[in-house]
Amino acid sequence: MKTTSAKGAKTQRQATGAAQDPRARANEVLAELQALGAPSIKKVLLNHGIPEPLFGVRVGDMKPIQKRIKTDYALALALYDTGNHDARYLAGLIADDAKMTKADLQHWVDTANSGALASSTVPWVAAGSPHGFELALAWIESDRELTAAAGWSTLSSIVSVREDTDLDLARLKALLARVRRSIHTSPNEVRSAMNGFVIAVGAWVAPLRDAALETAQAIGRVQVDVGKTSCQVPFAPERIRAAIERQPIVKKRKTAKC
Repeated sequence: MKTTSAKGAKTQRQATGAAQDPRARANEVLAELQALGAPSIKKVLLNHGIPEPLFGVRVGDMKPIQKRIKTDYALALALYDTGNHDARYLAGLIADDAKMTKADLQHWVDTANSGALASSTVPWVAAGSPHGFELALAWIESDRELTAAAGWSTLSSIVSVREDTDLDLARLKALLARVRRSIHTSPNEVRSAMNGFVIAVGAWVAPLRDAALETAQAIGRVQVDVGKTSCQVPFAPERIRAAIERQPIVKKRKTAKC
């Protein structure tokens, strides 16, 4: 009969414990991401204002890792805390949104260091949590540009995944009016997120499509500094009309993540 020495058993227990430690697992995933990094993608991300550290991993190349992990609350928190952009993006994809606490989400938005995280990862996860709408309304009042932008982007994600009957339509209509009054005097990232909010309401909230289109026409083209990129700011009236034509009857998305 095969036996295991005391020393061998201890080593096995330590290895198992390390594998279960979210920080150790995050380091393993980080090594995977580093191997997938591409200098050309990293250059593009840097031009979009994403700071180091980052490897430059294509989102498509992250998908097999996401598929393998599925959802993992603790690992997502550990990956986000590495500070690495690629790891943070993956953290959003594997986060168990329903388990995210207000403190978790506040920490994520407070430490988001790029417009990309503020407009995608943090809003996507917040929108899938029970706290998204409450936090979004608080975040849009923040003096910190990225936090305010994340609030508006969270609202955009929420309207795309929640049925109209579960939305506060009166509050959303009031927010459209607020955008109309203040978008052109708001900070750069906030202007971009507000413009996205108007488009999202027009695309996803059937009872407010007319109000969103009217708001879009009133604000006109929105000027946003896109840095060293060739990105173009979406023209809200065109985007809303295209969305209505493409989907006359609104069918909500299962998740805001992509």
